[in-house]
Amino acid sequence: MLQFHPLGMGQQVVETSLGAMVGYTPVGAPWTLPPATPQPLLFLHNFGGGASAYEWSKVYPAFLDTYRVLAPDLLGWGQSDHPVRDYRVEDYLTTLAEFIEQTCPQPVIAIASSLTGAIVVRLAIQRPELFKALFLTCPSGFADFGQDAGRRLPLQLIGTPLLDQFIYSLGAMNEVSVRNFLERFLFADADRVSAEMVQAYLESATQPNAQYAALAFLRGDLYFDLAYYLPQLQVPTAIAWGEQAQFTDVALGQRLAKLNPQTVKLFVQMAQAGVLPQLEQPAWLIGVLKTFLQEVSVN
Repeated sequence: MLQFHPLGMGQQVVETSLGAMVGYTPVGAPWTLPPATPQPLLFLHNFGGGASAYEWSKVYPAFLDTYRVLAPDLLGWGQSDHPVRDYRVEDYLTTLAEFIEQTCPQPVIAIASSLTGAIVVRLAIQRPELFKALFLTCPSGFADFGQDAGRRLPLQLIGTPLLDQFIYSLGAMNEVSVRNFLERFLFADADRVSAEMVQAYLESATQPNAQYAALAFLRGDLYFDLAYYLPQLQVPTAIAWGEQAQFTDVALGQRLAKLNPQTVKLFVQMAQAGVLPQLEQPAWLIGVLKTFLQEVSVN
């Protein structure tokens, strides 16, 4: 996946208790590396067929000269290991904590999206010492306020041997279906989906055993009610929400943010953006993130 990241980026491999995680970080020219022990920024991609650290590749370059940037592929995604297992939220709580512990000697600012953003909220509650702040785009547990936000596979197919894997291969392992998925469900404007995006998602989706983590999400195995956890969060947080995000609309985001106004310092609606503003409107998101980082550093 290095060909989908900017020049000067390299891979860092971290061994977790469930497998190796690959993280992308600057290793040299053209980036002027910041001085020792700069503030780490941890960019975390969402779930869904073909997801990977590529999702943040249009945003994190704006911070490479000032911060220590890390953008890992989560376990089961991208170039990280793809163990054959029934994935649970606890797997990601464990491996994310281990990744941070092994790579960051100081609390991180985590920038995370969608379900991963919700998982980071839970980890920040469990391990607040790992985090300085959170910046989340469209965070959702997909069962918020007790409502299912849209199970991706019909219930009658979930327990059918091999059938869900066939559906995955049909819907996520060819160029036409990947482009259709991005255009119809993740972007507000289909014209913003580029050939590079399609190829990056396709490469991630076709890794050996990539279907196991993706199907855990599609079946709803990883869903939980973020509304239960958010009031417990004490790490300073900003939330940005695409106004045209499907399954988890902006009204849901507003309702979640109101659960903890002391901790959620900023809630921003992004016009003409779906659930992936980091790919669809990267310049806009960079501006919002820079403003939040300045506020965090002042405080």
